[in-house]
Formats: sequence, C-alpha cells, structure tokens
Amino acid sequence: MAGPISQSSVTLSDPAKNSHFAFAAMTTLFFIWGFITALNDILIPHLKAAFDLNYTQAMLVQFCFFGAYFIVSPFAGKLIEKIGYIRGIITGLVTIAIGCGLFYPAAEVEVYAVFLLGLFILASGVTILQVSANPYVAVLGPEKTATSRLSLAQAINSVGHTLGPMFGAALIFAAAGVASEEAEISAKAVQFPYLLLAGVMIATAIGFKFLKLPTIKAHEDVQEDKSSDSIWSHKALIFGTVAIFFYVGAEVSIGSFLVNYFSQPDIAGLNERQASHMVSYYWGAAMIGRFVGAALTRIIAPIYVLAFNSAIAIILLFTTMNTQGEVAMWTVISIGFFNSIMFPTIFTLAIRGLGPLTGRGSGLLCQAIVGGAILPLIQGYVADISSVQFSFIVPVAAYIYIAWYALVGSKLTPSELKQLAQEDQA
Repeated sequence: MAGPISQSSVTLSDPAKNSHFAFAAMTTLFFIWGFITALNDILIPHLKAAFDLNYTQAMLVQFCFFGAYFIVSPFAGKLIEKIGYIRGIITGLVTIAIGCGLFYPAAEVEVYAVFLLGLFILASGVTILQVSANPYVAVLGPEKTATSRLSLAQAINSVGHTLGPMFGAALIFAAAGVASEEAEISAKAVQFPYLLLAGVMIATAIGFKFLKLPTIKAHEDVQEDKSSDSIWSHKALIFGTVAIFFYVGAEVSIGSFLVNYFSQPDIAGLNERQASHMVSYYWGAAMIGRFVGAALTRIIAPIYVLAFNSAIAIILLFTTMNTQGEVAMWTVISIGFFNSIMFPTIFTLAIRGLGPLTGRGSGLLCQAIVGGAILPLIQGYVADISSVQFSFIVPVAAYIYIAWYALVGSKLTPSELKQLAQEDQA
C-alpha cells in the first residue's frame, strides 16, 4: 500500500550494475511487508481470545500498526537522507526483528500492552523499509519503465499478503487448537512464529549487508523548494488524501474481522484455523485484481473503473450484511478483488497537475495510510454495540466517499489541467 516515489528525488550512481539482480533482491522486501501486514488479520482474533478482549480493544493491533506509518514516515525519510537506502533497508529489517522479538516476553508476562509495543516497533521497521525500497525500485532501470517495475513489485507484495494468513493458520492457530487452556497457551502460541520471523529478518539484513547492489543517492528538488504554490490549494489532492484514508481503513478493517466473522455459526461456522485460510482468499482476490485492473485502466478511464469498483464493493457489503452462510462469506471475500486498483488509482488521480509539488503531495497521501489505524477501531466499536455483521456499515460509508471522489472530487481546476498538459508535453 505504499505509494510511488517521485523519480526526481533519487539518483542511481551506477545504473548498469546488477540492476536485474538488485530488483530481484528488492522484491523480497515487498513480499516481507505484505506477509507481515496480512498476518495481523490472524493475530487479532488470536489475541482477542487470549486476553478476552472486546472488538474495540482487539483493533488496537491495527491502530498501533498503521499508526506507525503516520508517526514514523516523516522521520524515516530524514533517516534515509542521512544513512542511504541500503543502510535504511538494513535498519528497517533489524527494527522489524526487534518488534517480532518482543512477542516472546509479551507472551511470557501475558501483557497485551507489550504486544502492542512490539507491533508499533515492527510497523516502524516496515515503514522504514517502504521508504527505502520504493524509490530504489523506481530507479533500477529506465524511467519509462519505473511504473512497470513498481507494479510488479506490488504484485509480489500481494503474494505475501496471500500467504501470510496461511502461515498464521498453520503455526499459530494449530498450536492453540490443541490446547484446552486456551487463554494461557494461545498467548504463547505466537512465540515461535514471531521468533522465526525475527530470525528471517536478521538473516535478510545480513544478506543485504554483503550484497553488491547499486548505490542510490538522495538529492533535494530545488524547484519544489522555490515553489510559492501550496499543496493545500489543490482540492483533488486534499479530497484524494481523504479517499486514501478511507480506502486503506476499509480494506484493513474488513480483513481484520474476517476470522471472527467466518467463525460465527450463522455465517460459515468455521473454526479459527479454517477461517484463517479463508482470509487468504480475500488477499488473493486482490492480487488477481491487480493484474485485471492494470489491463482495464489502459482502455477505460480510471475514474470509471474506480467508481464501478466502489459501487460493487458497496453492493457486496450490503449483501453480506443481509445474508447468511456461504453467500455472506463469499460476498465479503470478493471485495478483495474490487479493492485491488483503488490505492494506485486514487494516488494517481490525486497527484495529477501538482508539478514541483508532487513530492510533498505524495508524502501527504502516504501519511493518509493511518486510516488503517482508525477505521478498524470504529468498526470494532460498532461491532461491540451491535454485531460484527452490522459493523460492515463502516466500510460501506468509506466506499461511498471513494465513489464520490472518483466522479466528483478528483476533477482538476483549469490551472491544474494546464500544468498537467505541460507535464505531458515535457
């Protein structure tokens, strides 16, 4: 869910050196943060049962995780400027390992707050990783193919999203499922999986330390600094920032409730391990949708694809809210497919015509990922006072706004259209 980085912000010092090998190495990082992010969907119901939490308390997992994006992103950018992109990648991996390692003492002392601290540190590492890896991939080759490279890397990210819930089902719920004392042992069931992840992060960091990769140097965009324009005067950007907030919030919130939702007798009646496997279909549908959406947006105006997908997501949510059994289960899973093109489409619509302000606009949009921290909490509260099934009204509201943004809020002013025409000519 990380946005594209302005190509003008980085320089490849040795463009001919091992670019294909370097790209292959970078895709492992996209896989890693997709894998870890999706694993939260398994962790939430697990910790909910272990600590006897209500839904609002359980959604603090996503609040701490995605809250790190909002808090750490600005500092991560400054850190990369000082230490460079490769060292930034290594720092991100080590920070993730520290966060994963905290899960062991958290389970030993059985304190939920320690888990949340570990998640915040883990997510801080993911944020540093994204700030480092996105621009690195963007400049590993010709500028005209930068979008293609980022799209492929994001597809690998989706593979991680798809496999993460399977990993959680196999190692976390399998360990908890054999125990009769669920509250005590299920809390400790996360120790081995997250220690394993910590070990993988350390090994990957060591690998990047010794890999001979091209060097990227950051530099300031002088034009941007001299611009008297302000990002706050661009309505499409401001409305787009809100749209990113709602999109990420809706996608994350839906995924966070799936295990508990599928465990309900009137929906699917699955045990937690079976329900965890079904979460992979939600993220797998998004992976397939990325490829289909990439083709569609070449022949159909992106605003119409975005509006259509938002409308279908709304219909699917109302369907799952008013049905039971397999219909309710598969309709909510299908939303993943229609989520697929939303982030890149909103992002692209929002930064059109910004010219020298593109870098600042991109930063504002990336901070809007904090929606993944806020909307799950709101849906958790609604679930606590009503039901999980009715709580899907929260993402319905989000998709209504996104549909409005596609058709109305994304329209450019005459001056922005002029700027966009100048960029196209250049």
